[in-house]
Amino acid sequence: MATDQQASDEKQDDTLDRMSANLVRVEALSKRLIAALSDRNPANPTLSGPSQDLFSKALASYWTDAFENPAKLYENQLEYWSQSVRQFMQAQQMLLTGATAPAPEDGPRDKRFENPLWYTNPYFRYIREQYELNAQAITDAVAKIDDLDPVEQKRLDYFSRQIVDMIAPTNFLGTNPDALEKAVATDGESLVKGLENLVADLEANNGEMVVRLADESAFQLGGNIATTPGKVVYRNDMMELIQYAPATDKVREIPLIVFPPWINKFYILDLKEQNSLIKWVTEQGYTLFVVSWINPDVSYAEVGMEKYIEDGYLAAIREVKAITGQPKVNAVGYCIAGTTLALTLSLLKARGDTSVNSATFFTALTDFDNQGEFTPFLQDDFVDGIAAEVEAQGILRAFILGRTMSFLRSNDLIYKPAIRSYMLGEAPPAFDLLYWNGDGSNLPGKMAMQYLRGLCQQNLFAGEGFDLMGKTLRISDVDVPLMAVTCETDHIAPWKDCYRGMQKTGSDDRTFIVSQSGHIAGIVNPPSKKKYGHYTNGDWSGDAATWKDAASFTEGSWWPRWEAWLRPRSGGEVPARQPGDSDHPPLADAPGDYVRQKAMR
Repeated sequence: MATDQQASDEKQDDTLDRMSANLVRVEALSKRLIAALSDRNPANPTLSGPSQDLFSKALASYWTDAFENPAKLYENQLEYWSQSVRQFMQAQQMLLTGATAPAPEDGPRDKRFENPLWYTNPYFRYIREQYELNAQAITDAVAKIDDLDPVEQKRLDYFSRQIVDMIAPTNFLGTNPDALEKAVATDGESLVKGLENLVADLEANNGEMVVRLADESAFQLGGNIATTPGKVVYRNDMMELIQYAPATDKVREIPLIVFPPWINKFYILDLKEQNSLIKWVTEQGYTLFVVSWINPDVSYAEVGMEKYIEDGYLAAIREVKAITGQPKVNAVGYCIAGTTLALTLSLLKARGDTSVNSATFFTALTDFDNQGEFTPFLQDDFVDGIAAEVEAQGILRAFILGRTMSFLRSNDLIYKPAIRSYMLGEAPPAFDLLYWNGDGSNLPGKMAMQYLRGLCQQNLFAGEGFDLMGKTLRISDVDVPLMAVTCETDHIAPWKDCYRGMQKTGSDDRTFIVSQSGHIAGIVNPPSKKKYGHYTNGDWSGDAATWKDAASFTEGSWWPRWEAWLRPRSGGEVPARQPGDSDHPPLADAPGDYVRQKAMR
């Protein structure tokens, strides 16, 4: 008996010791938290939500409908009230009787509510049911507003959905059974670790709460990611040009240049050997060059699209021609870099320059008539807010753009990682794709506004013309052989919008592919995975839906199909070229220096 009592006392003493140690840690962390928040340089407040005019119009519309049809309002309210009371009474009955309810046999429809306590425990069951009822009430109320402008209606749908996601009980400690169970099981250690994770994220981002999606210590550029061998053979203040080492004895005459987006880093195409498009291209017998963009600081405030073209695209084309001795190159542009490649092709046409033999677009928009899921952020209130932000900061900081992208998938990219890190006290996973996703780049202020105003809002390139570098650039002037690779579930560059832009080009040699999956997975889709298939159709006479209905589906990656298209447009074979030449001595090993620069916060 004494032994049992002694063991109990020792356990209690251990618990008290841990609690005392944790309190000391919490005190130190609290001081760091205050210090981190004091260094915060917040974004312009207008970027935190839409203009209040949107909600005012919605409210006015709702009440107008209520006054005109009060019976409808009463009916809806009575149904809401009756369900609320019914749920309360059921919860009371479960508490009084000790009864439990089973979890769904086929699993929850909402992955946020996977813990069985959301169904078996009266408290959590009631909270979940009330949340679901309120979420449905908000959704129904928004759906019944039918006299708003279509763009405003789309924005209202989006922001109301954000509110619904934000108020989910899983996002709060007191109503999250997973977090509470772990806190009890660890004597509060999980909460202290969560506070450590929160403070570390705030310190790393100058007081901004940007949740780490991946364990940054698990990856090293050139070590276990971005490892395809190559050399930086040219560098200016906008980019480094990397030439990759050949993987075959012979290569095609015409070299290939890849222009990746400058919103993120180029190594999405070279994460690891198994899924590296860069490595795969060299293995198919091509001399491959890839541009690695500078990560701009405030000194780049006045850098516009014209400098990206002049010192990025045109400089890369010029140097690749000089290194290989070839008069032409084949070019690839991914996302915004594809949009800008199209601008460059129009400029070259106006100048009578035939340096580009063919062009491939990866998920690249050229016609912004339909702004898709970015509609909520491309209206004047937000764009004016960005204008004020870049006026004050000189750049559009990476965390603002990253936050906007993440809110398009807020449950997966914001709330779920925050719960894991801050409530459960877990370290982020060692996931290379998420590491890349968090390695963002700033945008020069001038370039950001040219892109948002002239291309996204006014759609000048697909319309009356985009004035740049002394020329009026139009998509219809793009007439080289073209291939566009798009992705079926892409929410950044929807395939139907990419299709419409390709239809407006002036090329007689066009190929269009729709890969399964989204903006990244649909592109980084190696043949070895045998995962996502793709659609093709050579008939451009109809709209996107007509094209898709008549398209042929092929199992597996589109990479071999693209290579088969590229091969006859790449000349004959020549001995493999080693990186650089006497006028272009290697400056650094791939992946270079610019890719290591971190974005300003």
